[in-house]
Amino acid sequence: MNAPPSSSATTPPGSETDAGTERPPLSAALDILDYASGTAGEAWALLARLLFLHGKPRFPAIARELDLHPGQAIVVRLLAEPRPMGELAEAMHCDNSNITGIVDRLEERGLVDRQPADYDRRVKLIALTGDGKHIREELNVRMAEPPEALTSLSEEDQTTLRDILRRATADPESG
Repeated sequence: MNAPPSSSATTPPGSETDAGTERPPLSAALDILDYASGTAGEAWALLARLLFLHGKPRFPAIARELDLHPGQAIVVRLLAEPRPMGELAEAMHCDNSNITGIVDRLEERGLVDRQPADYDRRVKLIALTGDGKHIREELNVRMAEPPEALTSLSEEDQTTLRDILRRATADPESG
């Protein structure tokens, strides 16, 4: 006979456990700072914490506010120009069937349409409609807004961080 589940198995995240102590939020399991080694590792873990764990994750929240699933929002952002579904699947590291479902839902909302490619009628390009272009613009504008964790830094710290990140993301081929 199986034992009844412990109350901790049914305790909602962020609530008290049997011992009366509060459990950390589920997102804490994604924090990699304890695994980082060296200064660069710690810097990377802190960037990851800022991007993915600090406050409410920005991208999913913005997507939700625009009535999009995060995967749909990524596809909309990728469509700066019409693209074949295979390219979208490759960019998102998923199967074509996953992209088909995402595109179907975006098409139902009137945000994208399928167009034949000039170079091959068998290939369908996914293109944003006027409404889709508006949503893409809104997503990009909202994503470009810095989080409070950055805007609360002094102007000097913001400049230093920007300059360091510019060097870290510079193309080594360009000089």
